[in-house]
Amino acid sequence: MRRSALPVAAAAAAVALAGCGGSTDTKAEVSVSSSYMPQPVSADMAAGFLTIVNNGGAKDELTKVTSDIAGDVTMHDTVGGAMEEVTSFPVPAHGRLVFKSGGNHLMFEKLKHRPKQGQTITLKLTFAKSGPLTVEMPVKSATYNPSTGH
Repeated sequence: MRRSALPVAAAAAAVALAGCGGSTDTKAEVSVSSSYMPQPVSADMAAGFLTIVNNGGAKDELTKVTSDIAGDVTMHDTVGGAMEEVTSFPVPAHGRLVFKSGGNHLMFEKLKHRPKQGQTITLKLTFAKSGPLTVEMPVKSATYNPSTGH
């Protein structure tokens, strides 16, 4: 009897381990949607907005943003109307990180040229765990509101 119990227990353990180890739900799966830059009114600074979606089962962190159009891209947190520069933003598992007007946002500083409505700028998002993402961000009118599309 002992002989037959051991292979059954080993097989059950192997099945249990295979179920755990094979899951892709244990890593972050980030993507970007709804990106846009209002046409800047300043010659040297612009804001950018987007949504980062994490469909994976692990959290990640946005650690850096760069763009050829700017000397520097900084990330800002807005709480209670007060803006503060931060070095990273958490991206929750099965969640999203939203950058929107009046909230979290990107600041493109030391612009090399002023982007115009209808153009597209390229930026690179760097994450702590996921690979970098390249994002094409359309330049919209200075008064663009994503909820109305104008």
